[in-house]
This record gives sequence, C-alpha cells and structure tokens, in this order.
Amino acid sequence: MSFTNILIVDDHIEIIQLMTDFLEMENYKVYSAKNAEEAQSLLRQVKIDCIILDIMMPGIDGFALCKRIRKESEVPILFLSAYQSDADKIRGLTLGADDYIVKTASPSEIVARVKAVERRFAIHTRKAREARRVLSIDQLELNEDTRSVKVAQKEVDLTTIEFDLLHFFMENEGIVLTYEQIIERIWNDDVTSFHSVRVHVANLREKLAPFSSIPEIKTVRAVGYQLHKRVKG
Repeated sequence: MSFTNILIVDDHIEIIQLMTDFLEMENYKVYSAKNAEEAQSLLRQVKIDCIILDIMMPGIDGFALCKRIRKESEVPILFLSAYQSDADKIRGLTLGADDYIVKTASPSEIVARVKAVERRFAIHTRKAREARRVLSIDQLELNEDTRSVKVAQKEVDLTTIEFDLLHFFMENEGIVLTYEQIIERIWNDDVTSFHSVRVHVANLREKLAPFSSIPEIKTVRAVGYQLHKRVKG
C-alpha cells in the first residue's frame, strides 16, 4: 500500500508550507491543520494515509491527539517536534507513533522518514492480508480468495455452505460454536432449522472423512460443534 494523502498538523504555517513543497515534489497530496480540532475534522472527511504531527499546539497537544486517533485508527503517525529529550521520544512512541523526528531535521530527511514508514506499513499490510487470506491447520488449508480447500495439497470439492461452515470452524478452532451462532453466521436468518445445520455438517464431515491428518468436527450434544485436532497415538 502506497501513501497518497498526508496530513500535517502544526500551528506554524511556515513549517506546513516548507513540508508541503517537499512532499508534493514526491507526488504526495498534502492536507494541513493548525490544531487538533481541524485535524479531527479532516480525518472524518478525507482518507489520510499518514500524519505528521507537532506536539506543542494551542489547546489539545500532539500527545493527546495521537492518543485520540489511536482509539479509532492505525494510520501511521510521525511526530515532528522541537522536544528533543529521550523521555518525550519514548512517550510519543509508547502512545503509538511510528516515528519521532526532531524539528532540526532537514525537510529531505523528514521525507525520507515518511518513505521509510510507508515501506514498513506496506510490508505489514501485505503480510496481514496474506495471513487473512489463507487459514491452515495441520494439513488442512483454506484459501479465502479462491474459496478452495486442500488437504495435503489435494483439493476437496465443497459446496458454498460447506466452505462457509469450514471457514467458520477454522476461524474458531477449539471453540464450541452453538447452533444459533452457526445459523447467524452462515445463513443470517432465524428460520433455518438445527436439522438443516446437522445435514450440512454431516455432508462436510463425509467429504473430509478420508483424511485422518486434519482436525475433526466434534458434536457437542444439544449445543453445536467444535473443531479440534485429533489425538495422536
């Protein structure tokens, strides 16, 4: 994921103008705010990819604004401050900032730090996306994008409902899922019967039965089902 929109929050207009010039040369679209209230308003209106945040501002300071933002968003934040003490740097990073830059840094260095955070964020986003895309337990593998299931690299042909059931079970390995939870997740209604759930689970079990190296779907009497690893030996 590449950054497009960058928000600079600083009450010094000359710093905003200088940073805007350098960032626009790198093809970023730059937004600016002079205080926390303006910044929060912009964040509600525009999809911001990265925030460069001053600490000393009138009203709500940068530390408090960072804390507010982190309650709602993981958008990368770089503090740009005149504060140089280690205590301030530690505080900023502890609050969830991705970097802390002292204002004595040159604009080109600040741009380089933005690009470094951009690269780290892209790697993190890709890894998180890949982790969500494929679920794997022992030799059982489910791919969310292709909606395919494999056991030891051998594809298993499942219906849409069977795939969704297995997906739900794998997401909640070891957890007892009630009939009501399964119906709400898979059918999203209040008319599907428990019997219908049992039939679809039985069909899913039948297709997975030839494979002894994968977790089993265990019936929890009068409650629902639980996916858990087989006991070896």
